[in-house]
Amino acid sequence: MTSTLLAPDFKSTPFWWERTPRPALGAPELPRAVDVAIVGAGYTGLCAALQVARGGRDTLVLDAEDAGYGCSSRNGGQISTSIKPTFAELARQHGAEKAFSIIQEGHNTLAWITQFVAEERIDCDFTVPGRFHAAHNARQYERMARAIAAQPRGLEVAAHMVPRQEQHKELGTDAYFGGAVFEQHASLDPGRFHQGLLERVLHAGTAIVPHCAVTRIERSSSGFTLSTTRGTVKARDVVVATNGYTGELTPWLRRRVIPIGSYIIATETLPPALMERLMPTQRILSDSRRVVYYYRPSPDRTRILFGGRVTSGETSPQISAALLHRSLTHIFPELADIRISHSWMGFVAYTFDTLAHAGQHEGIYYAMGYCGSGVSMAGYLGTRIGQQVLGLAEGRTAFDNLPFPTHPLYGGRPWFLPAAVAWYRLLDRLPL
Repeated sequence: MTSTLLAPDFKSTPFWWERTPRPALGAPELPRAVDVAIVGAGYTGLCAALQVARGGRDTLVLDAEDAGYGCSSRNGGQISTSIKPTFAELARQHGAEKAFSIIQEGHNTLAWITQFVAEERIDCDFTVPGRFHAAHNARQYERMARAIAAQPRGLEVAAHMVPRQEQHKELGTDAYFGGAVFEQHASLDPGRFHQGLLERVLHAGTAIVPHCAVTRIERSSSGFTLSTTRGTVKARDVVVATNGYTGELTPWLRRRVIPIGSYIIATETLPPALMERLMPTQRILSDSRRVVYYYRPSPDRTRILFGGRVTSGETSPQISAALLHRSLTHIFPELADIRISHSWMGFVAYTFDTLAHAGQHEGIYYAMGYCGSGVSMAGYLGTRIGQQVLGLAEGRTAFDNLPFPTHPLYGGRPWFLPAAVAWYRLLDRLPL
């Protein structure tokens, strides 16, 4: 990577942190006992905390880093209906009724975050611009068109096709073969969303202790004892909300989620006319590659945020910056001389069945495995898990009691990832 690619004020931290730095929560004292202890201060953990704290439970949230240090403040802020498998795929595995319920939950997540942001009055640039999902070859365009025309009854979403000859109305490039617009997909500033959520959790009386890693969870007759780097605490109930940062603390969960680094760059400020030509709408953007790119204009429309998977293994934001810039300029050759102001990464969690999972294992509640669609799903399932802790019927979801698969040779380190990414890249180069 040449130094001319990086802006003079380049940072290897998220663009979102410029407006919303990581919160300074100090070092509050660790209580001896609480009703509910939550491991992880991202969207999942905080939404669970909000429910149980407002439900009258003495609540503690612990995090090994700053609150929201992980993907809750590192993602692209794109919000979809969250479910990756198709209805047909889910029906073959779980039956038609369960498949319907799972996909409906994806719709529920989008409705939930829209309502939640409005009711809680969280200032996070939430908007519903829709998403343009671009076809990277002609066959993919045809596949999208068939899928939209044959949506399962009762699960229809507002969507329409944009042929290649009209593509410039959505995106100023000839790199794609048209695509689909999903009209109700949304976006927000993830740093602002996390900060607003954090403030409401604190206002509800929850104690949040950052830089306090949980090293062990032991079950007892009265609940659990959590050993941390700052001492021990007893809890009647425990929620694990670690998603892509799930580790040795919970080996059973670690064997079921696959941490995958997702990388994003932000361009320096672009001339308004150029921005208008390349991105004439405020839509969020993605494409049909298996190794997907996702991108969008910044909320103030001054720059482009561009993300994706750029290497077979994990790498540093400095290395990924040049690789993402190369991909960006393949789509928009006009940006060849535009420099990068920020480059960062975070870990998302995939699962072997590409579904999120929530429930209990050995008495410990959990929600995780959002497969790159966690902005709404994480908060939604965190909310539902919190309601389950309270014993509320509305906490039930279609993800409850789903088999949570693993692989016999998998222990938490995705040794197979380089080969899988290489294979998917090969498929992306073929006209399939």
